[in-house]
Amino acid sequence: MKTVKIVGVPEHFNLPWHLCIENGEFEAENIDLQWNNIPEGTGKMCQMLRDGEADIAVILTEGIVKDIVAGNPSKIVQIYVQSPLIWGIHVAAKSEFQTIKDLKNKKVAISRLGSGSQLMAYVNANEQGWETDDLKFEIINTIDGAVEALTNGTADYFMWEHFMTKPLVDSGVFRRVGDCPTPWPSFVITVRDEFLKKNPKIVEKILEIINKTTHDFTQIPDIDKTLSELFHQKLEDIQEWLKLTQWSQKHLTEKAFIKIQNQLFDLGIIDKKSTFVETVKAL
Repeated sequence: MKTVKIVGVPEHFNLPWHLCIENGEFEAENIDLQWNNIPEGTGKMCQMLRDGEADIAVILTEGIVKDIVAGNPSKIVQIYVQSPLIWGIHVAAKSEFQTIKDLKNKKVAISRLGSGSQLMAYVNANEQGWETDDLKFEIINTIDGAVEALTNGTADYFMWEHFMTKPLVDSGVFRRVGDCPTPWPSFVITVRDEFLKKNPKIVEKILEIINKTTHDFTQIPDIDKTLSELFHQKLEDIQEWLKLTQWSQKHLTEKAFIKIQNQLFDLGIIDKKSTFVETVKAL
């Protein structure tokens, strides 16, 4: 058995991995795929890839492109979710902020530096015509930290995936003042260079297994009810999310990579560019 350490966020996007593990599909191919949930998100997963604590990460596109440019020795092997990630812009329910415009020069809660919650604050600021240099951040680690920071006023707003945060909106903890979709595919599958060099066939087999499941995921009987129960979401919200979510079984093309990297550069999220060959490896 080949042990493979894989990390991802504890969100509905990643249920296909858990189903494949539970169904013994990796085990049948002599792969011991050890999944580790990382609620802190992309910044933490980038660090785990760098430190060799993870072999594979299912990770936000913008976060890993930024970190590979900054020297993370990993490669993007495939797009995992093609559709944009819809980031809700959240404030404390009792705060005086009513619109996105009210949040200019206010403090953003972020899970950590280099996380999607930080990078998307740049995307939103750019869309609003704000100076991105004026953004101020408060590191809160997890969504529980965000609840605390927004409630006690140490931060003013928090960007997190729309549907995963909706229960906090429905229960009156947060109010959502708007949404900000990513201008690129949500998630990619990334593998540490050293692991990829030594185990290309294992990585190919893992992709083959997960791709089969994501391809047919929405056809699984009662998958909406399963997701609703597992993630404490309203059934109609899950059904809406399933309609909007498009998994991918394809490589990241050079054209798409250049477009994403140029957008990140224009936003000031990266200050230099990497090449396609340094960033992406098509198996």
